[in-house]
Amino acid sequence: MATVKFDQATRLYPGNDKPSVDRLDIDIADGEFLVLVGPSGCGKSTSLRMLAGLEEVNDGKIWIGDRDVTDLSPKDRDVAMVFQNYALYPHMSVADNMGFALKIAGVDKGEIRKRVEEAANILDLTQYLERKPKALSGGQRQRVAMGRAIVRSPQVFLMDEPLSNLDAKLRVQTRTQIASLQRRLGVTTVYVTHDQVEAMTMGDRIALLKDGILQQCATPREMYDKPANLFVAGFIGSPAMNLVSVPVTEDGVKFGSHRVPVAREHLSEGGSHVVVGVRPEDVEVTTNDDGMALTVDVIEELGADAYVYATPADPNIQLEGAGDDNLAKPFIARVDGRKVPEKGSTIYVYPNPDHMHVFDKSSGKRL
Repeated sequence: MATVKFDQATRLYPGNDKPSVDRLDIDIADGEFLVLVGPSGCGKSTSLRMLAGLEEVNDGKIWIGDRDVTDLSPKDRDVAMVFQNYALYPHMSVADNMGFALKIAGVDKGEIRKRVEEAANILDLTQYLERKPKALSGGQRQRVAMGRAIVRSPQVFLMDEPLSNLDAKLRVQTRTQIASLQRRLGVTTVYVTHDQVEAMTMGDRIALLKDGILQQCATPREMYDKPANLFVAGFIGSPAMNLVSVPVTEDGVKFGSHRVPVAREHLSEGGSHVVVGVRPEDVEVTTNDDGMALTVDVIEELGADAYVYATPADPNIQLEGAGDDNLAKPFIARVDGRKVPEKGSTIYVYPNPDHMHVFDKSSGKRL
């Protein structure tokens, strides 16, 4: 097992003037499960491929354990990669697919069989060892790809969106299997996904990238409760955090007609307006004219709870979006599923002051 370190690692593709990964700095502990997450094109797969040796590192270094592997070829790095498309040989049995890398390395046949059977036992594949990949489901093929990585006993597992080809239910199931397997094996794992729910449920820590730059690296709980900036706040959490530009008052901020107390030192550098972030479960909903007026558009019924999607009654109130799509964002509030407001009705909302977030409007930084 080994630690992994990205030390100011940079990748600039020929012909581009902007790096795809820009001075990435992450220390990954021995046995840790780190998830690289972010929107498409943010540099997460490139970072993983740099670690695997499949992409050149133009600046900075990459360490595995106490070895500088920046210029080593992929086969000398002692890492095993699980790809999105399984990459299995269709003409070989499951057992041969899993043991192929060991065969190439000249490992004894008996040893290969032993390791393949151990991995198949861990992954519940024993009865499929003589089958060809085409006779397996998507989830089983993905487990074969995992088995191929496990038999090599590498220092580091690298996984590039391994669940994106599976259907929703199987994804949730396989997600749990991968996380518990990693705990059992204790192998340092770097996992790439664009799905923030996957990141939150699987990782010991999450590293969130945007445009090749690391925005925050923290535990899922820390990222949820203390996002470093507006982008992190809007990206992590499902449904997304509500972000509203509000005026600053003497003793806090003004949320419609409701004044929310905020310590003056947090607001001193924010100017006349700041962005307040409040998660749907931390919104106080009333009908008594206290707070920001919203018109209810859609109700999402979930049984015990319901999510209310609403738009500000005042057209001048701007909901900030963390994405770059410039679409109008609804305000989302979680309410009791048995006390749901009528569609088209007006409700008033304000944040729970103990669970709200304040950000600088121009820089996006947390205040």
